[in-house]
Amino acid sequence: MDFTLDEAMVWIAIGFLGQALFSARFIVQWLHSEKARKSVVPLSFWYFSIAGGAVLTAYAIYRKDPVFIFGQGLGLLIYVRNLMLIHRNREREQAGE
Repeated sequence: MDFTLDEAMVWIAIGFLGQALFSARFIVQWLHSEKARKSVVPLSFWYFSIAGGAVLTAYAIYRKDPVFIFGQGLGLLIYVRNLMLIHRNREREQAGE
């Protein structure tokens, strides 16, 4: 499959967008921790993880990089599972109240 320079530039921009989303999770986590004066992992951390991981997985598929695809794909499963656990725990807490 042949890609034009314009198409390659779009995918490079997508890759940078994914990396920015993925990196934003650390900034969000840091700011929440500073505000709480303790280490905190906010819910938004996991959503940024999923958004960044999904975009980076798409970029890795475009690049046909199996190592990158595996790493980001596995990460996506972990991020989704963490959100499932968080939401399940919140439902249990609400049911107990």
